Amino acid sequence: MKKIKFVGLDVHAETISVAVAEQDGEVRSLGMIPNREESIRKLVKKLGPVEELRFCYEAGPTGYALYWQLTRMGAKCEVVAPTLVPVKAGVRVKTDRRDALKLARNYRAGELTAVWLPDAAHEALRDLVRAREAAKQDELRARHRLSKFLLRHGWRSPMGVKAWTMKYLERMKREVHFEQMAQVPSRGGAWSSTHRAAR
Repeated sequence: MKKIKFVGLDVHAETISVAVAEQDGEVRSLGMIPNREESIRKLVKKLGPVEELRFCYEAGPTGYALYWQLTRMGAKCEVVAPTLVPVKAGVRVKTDRRDALKLARNYRAGELTAVWLPDAAHEALRDLVRAREAAKQDELRARHRLSKFLLRHGWRSPMGVKAWTMKYLERMKREVHFEQMAQVPSRGGAWSSTHRAAR
């Protein structure tokens, strides 16, 4: 008869705290391992037959790389919603070891809620959306920086010309000139990179 081991993983960028809840036995901590592919492979091998292992960890900034690795190895793994993990009243001290033990215990009890996992196509699309949002934020910061620089030197958007349109940029190019070399964008001055980013 199979004896299932429920493994709770408290995952961080560099480390993973590991705890195991035996199907009808104790819950124990296995300590901490590096968050590296070879360390995870060794952990799976050490814990026994892969078909008897059930892994879980909380969704977070490390994404789903660990999930994909464990499932490629033939292990069952669930990524759980952190906000839905039961919390005991009065427990205020939070450590990685305790979090891993709590995950293993709650997973064995069936008290955790798995999140929906994106496939490769969905994940690629989400990466694209994140990259676009980051680029738009960079662009906005660069425009603010350039606007303040121009304002300090007395140049304002002409009346009736909307900021950052082609007409606005063309007028800026024609009308904005500096005598000091450090301020000339084409010579690598103080606002050259900002000017390029805002275009």
